[in-house]
Amino acid sequence: MNTETRGLAAIAAAVAGKCQPYFAYHFKQAQELGIPDEQIQEVVQLAKDIRASGDKHMDEFAERRMKSSAGEENHA
Repeated sequence: MNTETRGLAAIAAAVAGKCQPYFAYHFKQAQELGIPDEQIQEVVQLAKDIRASGDKHMDEFAERRMKSSAGEENHA
């Protein structure tokens, strides 16, 4: 993997993982490497979309589990 791809992957991971220090470091590195802002914005949006999807599915999962647990308690 080349340095630019690794930098973009690190930015995406930082956004998806909600890690501000990691993002700040790798964003600065990407700028120093001359990675265009458009590419950085693209991976940031991709990571945000992935994170949002994961958050939505986790919220739905938690709701289903709580409902099924409440149903089990009512039958006890």
